[in-house]
Amino acid sequence: MAGQSTQRPRVGAPERIFNGFRRILAPNPSPMTYHGTNTYLVGTRDIAVIDPGPPEQSHLDAILGALTAEQRISHILVTHSHVDHSPLAMTLAQITDARVHGFGPSNAGRASVMKGLDALDGGEGVDETFLPDVTLKDGDVISGTNWDLVAIHTPGHMGNHLCFAWEKKNILLSGDMVMDWATSMVSPPDGHLTDFMTSLETLQARPEKTYYPGHGGPVEDPPARLSELLSHRKIRERQILNKLGRGAMTPGTLTAEIYTDVDPKLWPAAERNVLAHLIDLHTRGLVSSAGKISPTARFAKI
Repeated sequence: MAGQSTQRPRVGAPERIFNGFRRILAPNPSPMTYHGTNTYLVGTRDIAVIDPGPPEQSHLDAILGALTAEQRISHILVTHSHVDHSPLAMTLAQITDARVHGFGPSNAGRASVMKGLDALDGGEGVDETFLPDVTLKDGDVISGTNWDLVAIHTPGHMGNHLCFAWEKKNILLSGDMVMDWATSMVSPPDGHLTDFMTSLETLQARPEKTYYPGHGGPVEDPPARLSELLSHRKIRERQILNKLGRGAMTPGTLTAEIYTDVDPKLWPAAERNVLAHLIDLHTRGLVSSAGKISPTARFAKI
């Protein structure tokens, strides 16, 4: 897009993408967040802040410092309530009197199959205090001066995940659903692979030409990226079913069998991915579980 920088953004410095659309990079780089969380500012007078990010004073100062005398923060939108996206929302709301918009608290939209797995840490920090002032549902429109954003419920990475479509600009704020630098983590009980695949298919039916994700640079070819993400998951599914064709296995055993080219230090995260696939396959009637679904249960191909 015109005006989009190809360079790595500087932490805390508002980056103009085009008139009325800016990005501020939060100071929280990590293997999970890449360079850090992208906070987006939409509007030229009424400003919507999308994903305020972690509770860092310097990031709060950067957001407030990006406003001109004629601007005010009128809306705070949260794609989902992982700790790298939502915690600063409450503080920002208290300072600006803007209301926080989101799908619901951190357990909203969670698949019923995840009941009983609540004691399993999802692998990514969850903002358990998140409670939006305005609860959004799929298709709701949030409006300010010269902008309208459509909420699209896209569960999978997390049950309360939303994307926001700026239809007039033909762009999508895709949160952690679709990123160009990595595949999204889908980790039970917060993440549900069945929902994730459905959400990718939902986005395939939409017309947006560019995605702006919660981490990393823009996705310039969404159809190709969506197809790639779906294909990646289907390949992993076939690997799991092929291994289970030799006999019942636990998620841990499957991980060691499949991720032979990965540092064993990374196997715990990979095992979460395998468990997500097994839950999906169980939901679809393709595998069975010896007893209650759990990280230590033995799964067999049906």
